[in-house]
Amino acid sequence: MSTLRETCDSGFALAIHIRLTRPTLLFQTYDPAWSDHYSEHGYMLSDPVVHWGLENTGRVIWDSLADKDPEGVLTAARNFGLHHGWTLALGDRMDKTIAGFTRSDRAHTAEEIDRMTAIMTEIHEMTADFKTWPAAEQDRARRL
Repeated sequence: MSTLRETCDSGFALAIHIRLTRPTLLFQTYDPAWSDHYSEHGYMLSDPVVHWGLENTGRVIWDSLADKDPEGVLTAARNFGLHHGWTLALGDRMDKTIAGFTRSDRAHTAEEIDRMTAIMTEIHEMTADFKTWPAAEQDRARRL
């Protein structure tokens, strides 16, 4: 996680192993003001990044989703300092991991994107059987 924190100066969100409608693990490092605003406005229901991640696998730059954002989620995100975002979606419809990464100052480099993709692929694979882990191990992982 330290590599992700260092590389994403304005934060990231990891929804790991979304099964049905809920992730098994959820990590967010965005500014709490953005997280509160996002929740208060119910953006998850109209967020083009979430929709893209649920329907696709691979990577997408947030700016390329602007035409799929009638509610202005991406504009609101930029207003909270999330200027350069991209999303990675792994897995299939029944077991999806979606991760969003941002920087305030510049787009991530190809090398950074490759490194974060490798990290997320490893996390997705390592936690596939998370629900069978001992309770203490589950708690430790959630505190990351």
